[in-house]
Amino acid sequence: MAQRHRKTPRLGIVLDAAQPSSLQAQIVGQLRRAVLEQRLGAGTRLPSSRLLAEELDCARGTVLTALDHLIAEGYLVSRPGSGVFVAPDLPDALLRAPGMIRERRQATLVTTPLLPPRTQAVLSDHAPEPGPDDAGSIAFPLGQPDRRAFPFALWARLLEREWRNPSWRDAGAPPPFGHGGLRQAIAAYLGAARGFVCDPETVVITAGVRESVSLFARIVLADGEPAWVEEPGYAGIDQALTDAGVRAVPIAIDESGFSMETALAMAPDARLAIVTPSHQFPLGTVLSLPRRLALLDWAERTGGWIIEDDFDGEYRYSGRPLAPLRALDRSGRVGYLGNFSKLLFPSLRLSFLVLPASLVDAAHAMRARSPAGASLLGQGALARFIADGHLTAHLRRTRLLYAGRQQALVAAAARHLHGLLDIAPDPGGMHLIARPSPDFEPAFDDVVVAAAAARAGLRTAPLSRCYRGPDGAQGLILGYAGTPEAEIEAAITTLKQILEALRPPGQS
Repeated sequence: MAQRHRKTPRLGIVLDAAQPSSLQAQIVGQLRRAVLEQRLGAGTRLPSSRLLAEELDCARGTVLTALDHLIAEGYLVSRPGSGVFVAPDLPDALLRAPGMIRERRQATLVTTPLLPPRTQAVLSDHAPEPGPDDAGSIAFPLGQPDRRAFPFALWARLLEREWRNPSWRDAGAPPPFGHGGLRQAIAAYLGAARGFVCDPETVVITAGVRESVSLFARIVLADGEPAWVEEPGYAGIDQALTDAGVRAVPIAIDESGFSMETALAMAPDARLAIVTPSHQFPLGTVLSLPRRLALLDWAERTGGWIIEDDFDGEYRYSGRPLAPLRALDRSGRVGYLGNFSKLLFPSLRLSFLVLPASLVDAAHAMRARSPAGASLLGQGALARFIADGHLTAHLRRTRLLYAGRQQALVAAAARHLHGLLDIAPDPGGMHLIARPSPDFEPAFDDVVVAAAAARAGLRTAPLSRCYRGPDGAQGLILGYAGTPEAEIEAAITTLKQILEALRPPGQS
């Protein structure tokens, strides 16, 4: 950049390109402080976005996005044809110096009644998310597709067509198993893309993986029974089992994936296994064919059940996506989970569960007692999106896009993180694991690093949080699918600065 420090004399905004936070985040933070400290009074008209961009020597889009952020928060208001103004009706209690706000928050914490143990446990285990100043950052969110790559204009047309004149049934309560057309489209898609045939009557539309797992577990297990889960793994699975009254038994994953030998040694009476065979979360391990066959043989011999979470199995960058367990199941013991929110866009909140045919009647009875959590609003449009071939085309485009982003991430890490973090490529998935280099490992704490990264506007997930015990492996989970390639280099540079600050003196 031509200048490192840029200032607008009207508003007192100073931008520093050397700071780890983005220019947009700096504009948002400084304007917010100016309003809170009443340096910008209620009703004050701001300069135009074009003039602000010229004075700050930055892109007008950066200024517009920052202003939109503050409008959404309620600090500013936009009046068409007139401009952008400081909100005229901010409460007096809000208009205090930041120090006073912090003092009030601390006092509130001291006087808050003691919360119950389960609430305290949730709070203590909660990893901090980036604050509002960092909301513009999109590196490296976990489990996030690229929303910019989704054809929202097409989606809007499909929604409009579906809801212009909805039928009486479509405008009513969701059917227990979801939209019939969507269930048919999913069954047809799975036959063509994932290699197994299923009846649309066995497909259940849910609001997410947790709902799918909880439903399946409540059908096949009694209260207090054990279920095998992968270690490390997705914490939401444990919560879903708790909701179902089922006890999770973690089974350590090795280089070949889930081990029946280990599982039987840990809980020989378990009747449910929950696995991610195509691309284990978070390690990326692929369940070997002998292990797959052993798991299926166990289920057939003992009357056990398997939940297969296909997670990001659609994203395979070398060769065809791996065949799921369900395609090998000959005894009807495998329930198959899919998640459209991770393939398309998060707020869609639509997933599905393919049941074994023998469990359909029980699932209907269970759904009658606990109404469906998935909104019907987008289900018809999604049915058209799949049936018309748009899903297949979208996945084809994003496979190429995400493969390029993974390569860019690995290359940037090799340039900037040598001696700090080691990142190896993965033939599939939407994230990579960055592990501390041997010399840096003693100084590395992934929870501390993730919190520091959050303050700098980076969304990283600590690997150790995926383990149930205190001795989990250290590392950062970096989601690259939702991070534009142009953002990766700068984000890795910021991460390097954070890590360098933690390096012991004298170590290079």
